[in-house]
Formats: sequence, C-alpha cells, structure tokens
Amino acid sequence: MPLFWKPYKSEITNFIDELKAKKPTLEAEQRAGRALLWDREQDRQAQAGYNDARVPQQAYVYQTKSE
Repeated sequence: MPLFWKPYKSEITNFIDELKAKKPTLEAEQRAGRALLWDREQDRQAQAGYNDARVPQQAYVYQTKSE
C-alpha cells in the first residue's frame, strides 16, 4: 500500500458526517420519529380479527362469478 493512499469516502458519506456534526441531536430525533409510527406494541387480538375477516381475492379480479 503506497504512503499517499487514503481510504475512499463518498460524497454522500461526507454529507451525512457533516450533517451529524452540525446537528448532533439528529439520530435521537430520527429514533423519536420512528417510535411514533413503528416501535409500538401490537394488539394481537385485533390483528387476529383482521386476519379472520379477510376475504381471499379471486385469480382474475374483473372476472364475474358465473355460479
């Protein structure tokens, strides 16, 4: 390995590093935003009800039933 060699950092990586340096609370804000929508307890009883109420779709949606 030559003496002048340095590891490559993409422009995107540099941008993210600069953004994190300018705003150190960024990751905490992202985690808080994620917790609002995704990180919550699931109601398993309601989910089971949704699954039971599901109606299977026929192979060709626009085909009328001839029965």
